[in-house]
Amino acid sequence: MRVGIGYDVHRLAEDRELILGGVRIPYEKGLLGHSDADVLIHAVMDSLLGAAALGDIGLLFPDTEEKYAGISSMVLLEEVSRRLNAEGWCIGNIDATIIAQAPKLRPYIEEMRQNLASALNLSITQVSVKATTEERLGFTGRGEGISAQAVSLIEGLYEASRDVNACPGCRYREG
Repeated sequence: MRVGIGYDVHRLAEDRELILGGVRIPYEKGLLGHSDADVLIHAVMDSLLGAAALGDIGLLFPDTEEKYAGISSMVLLEEVSRRLNAEGWCIGNIDATIIAQAPKLRPYIEEMRQNLASALNLSITQVSVKATTEERLGFTGRGEGISAQAVSLIEGLYEASRDVNACPGCRYREG
């Protein structure tokens, strides 16, 4: 077993959609970034890549590459999942926290969990997403940006088979 931690932050800006966990959230500002700037998914990806010692999202999906401009982070998350599986890893669980003063995220949490679980071929019971404020402290508390943190546990597939279905943490994966 290995554990990885991920962190991401993006500035809030006018004329951008707010997308968190693959969910479009009605708000007057969105996150600024090369891709869709989904801080939740970025933190999750970095936690998974870190646990597997496969670098980080900047290495795999550099913001200097035009093909990643405006790309959905869900597409990138699916690629991270494929890379982990190809390296013989399966995901045990993910625990993530979004830090934002506004908007209120509680109504969107279950859809975020489902999106992450679907992209990673996991049961929703393996994915935790929480949201908190910083009581108006710091850049997130002032509404200047949103950040996210994630911790992931990964397990090695059974070496003899390299079969994703052989790993107890991956029992929800299909073929």
